[in-house]
Amino acid sequence: MSIIFNDREMTLTLQTKHTTYQMKVDNYGTLLHLYYGKRVDDANMDYLIRYADVGFSPNLYDTGADRTYSLDMLPQEYPSFGVGDFRNTGLQVQHEDGSRAVELHYVSHEIFDTVYGIEGLPAAYTEYGQGETLAITLRDSASDLEVTLLYGVFEDTDMITRAVKLKNRGSKRLWVEKVHSICLDLPYGTWEIVHFHGRHNMERMFERVPLAHGTFSIGSRRGTSSHQHNPAAIICSQDATEDNGSCYGMTLLYSGNFTMDTQCDQMNQVRTTMGISPEHFRYTLEEGEVFHAPQVLMTYSDHGFAALSHRFHHFIRHHICRGRYKLERRPVLINNWEATYLDFDDDKIIEIASQAAELGIEMLVLDDGWFGKRDSDDSGLGDWYVNTKKLKGGLAPLAAKINDLGLKFGLWVEPEMISEDSDLYRTHPDWAIQIPGRKPARGRMQLVLDMGREEVRSYLYERLTDILTSAPIDYVKWDFNRSITDFYSHVLPAQRQGEGLHRFVLGIYELLERLVTRFPDILFEGCSGGGGRFDAGMLYYTPQIWCSDDTDAVERLEIQHGTSFFYPTSSVGSHVSACPNHQTGRTTPIHTRAVVAMAGSFGYELDLNLISEEEKKQVRSQVKDFIKYDSLIHNGTYYRLESPYDNQMLTAWEFVNPQQSEALVSMVVTHVRANWLGLHLKLKGLKPEGKYRIQWLPAEETTDEQGDVVYSGAALMYGGIAMPMLSGDYPAIQLYLCEIESD
Repeated sequence: MSIIFNDREMTLTLQTKHTTYQMKVDNYGTLLHLYYGKRVDDANMDYLIRYADVGFSPNLYDTGADRTYSLDMLPQEYPSFGVGDFRNTGLQVQHEDGSRAVELHYVSHEIFDTVYGIEGLPAAYTEYGQGETLAITLRDSASDLEVTLLYGVFEDTDMITRAVKLKNRGSKRLWVEKVHSICLDLPYGTWEIVHFHGRHNMERMFERVPLAHGTFSIGSRRGTSSHQHNPAAIICSQDATEDNGSCYGMTLLYSGNFTMDTQCDQMNQVRTTMGISPEHFRYTLEEGEVFHAPQVLMTYSDHGFAALSHRFHHFIRHHICRGRYKLERRPVLINNWEATYLDFDDDKIIEIASQAAELGIEMLVLDDGWFGKRDSDDSGLGDWYVNTKKLKGGLAPLAAKINDLGLKFGLWVEPEMISEDSDLYRTHPDWAIQIPGRKPARGRMQLVLDMGREEVRSYLYERLTDILTSAPIDYVKWDFNRSITDFYSHVLPAQRQGEGLHRFVLGIYELLERLVTRFPDILFEGCSGGGGRFDAGMLYYTPQIWCSDDTDAVERLEIQHGTSFFYPTSSVGSHVSACPNHQTGRTTPIHTRAVVAMAGSFGYELDLNLISEEEKKQVRSQVKDFIKYDSLIHNGTYYRLESPYDNQMLTAWEFVNPQQSEALVSMVVTHVRANWLGLHLKLKGLKPEGKYRIQWLPAEETTDEQGDVVYSGAALMYGGIAMPMLSGDYPAIQLYLCEIESD
């Protein structure tokens, strides 16, 4: 059993392979948090709780004259607003009389031998019956609000999931104003936070800051999880590195507005809560109604960031991503966007596909511009009908020609958007999110459809189903190219407008669930102007996400570095694009562009007919190499060897297969020096006693001398490897290591 209840001590303990999570029901019915960290067996950790008379920290009425018991001091599993805890809380509810206090007391708990799901929301799953659920029921006796804390325990992976369910068991209406999915109290220690901020074209930038008194808050008000703050963060000890130190990682399975608040209080205690943003959120609970808050994944590592990342990578691949492509190799693709933008016809697409087929590429993706009146980005969205002026016979003949070349065919869509210049808007203007009597803010000259409306989802399902059954389509890129402003739903009454943004997210999930169920063999890729909705919630429906609209290989080093802390390589859409790069104007060698793109789901985004014969030769070799090493890249363990933030000269990373018999090492030099200092890498994850032959890639450029080099794993990890002198703009090196049998 991974969930243990001690009825004498009233402790509930969650045990995973390497961690222990423990809580306790105290004499006043408060659910206290005792411990989360490295595994301890058969220990009651309540000796860590301290009680003190702290001025202006109030005491529960039931404690009588005991001034040492205060919710303002105690570590709690799920603190609520208005009853004496002045720190950040997880729950705030308004009652019919206008009051907002909620005092939660333990009622009961249940243990289940399966992991829980959440109605209408993504949740971690297991295919083989492994995992357990702890459901703890708390209740506010004055209102009869029932709060169920859900814990899913995946013992072998050291992952714990958290979620909250609210039920109004009283006879009066309630309004939920804040409901976070997790609270983690750390009463001891000095902590820092690692988070991943950014902007369009520069997502998931790594930032590490010490926690000071007050609240450090990240989040999104944009209607999506956003480019600006990823819904994932790490609370770490000051001495934490890639390989050492304590780290708590958590990520939210939610694609809408969120907040994560980390507070250092008056007693130097740290509390983190995470969940749906309370801004523009107010959910009505009538008698008997239930509200489900989204799930959080969390884990603890005492071996630094690398071990934490490895757990998230494995867990997301095996317990979040679903369907045929969660583990299957994805086709190497060519996308026409940076080759043609909206200016194309059948002949141009076939010309690109023909060259791609000659170079070994496996799929062509037709991007924006194939539907409606879509010659510029200010019209056509919502009119999901083929533009037969561009595609003379429609999608089917074009797809057939592409299939005849030996390529699969994919398509770009942006279903949640609507252009004012569209037949759909002229017919259903009320389907767009906009406030009556106000001019809406535009983003990319488009508005957003109200995905909370059933008729909107039905229209989109019908149109997309017609399209996806009209031709042999193997891939769909699902985009979302603006933030949500001016929120108003024409089908919600005034007092329930605060539910709209959450209902919007639920609507997206419902539509995606219908489509991925209807089309199980289609590879769906998420996108939101690149990485604006790169979250574990979307990965439940789309096993990969376009990492960023910035395809510059040097910029991608930082973007993909930050992404790697939580998300597996297989989830990262990454392409070799044109040079000079369309976003930065930078020129990098095509070899370097491929090395960077191989740290993801690989493809190309340029007109292959415009590159040189030498570059075509390299493309052919790159495609072969990626296919050859795909299993190592996507199934291997990922190591960050050199960070673009810490090393001003280079960035390096490594993949090691589960057997530790193969490795792929990649390095990009971002600052070539005139007076060479030399580059030195210490590898990771190898067998110390193993013997490894090193091959320099591309294989055809490997010399006999390079190919015969053999080192021990211990030498490569503890002594490292000296790299040769490199020159030119942004050179890159790839090494393939293979264990050989000892004599």
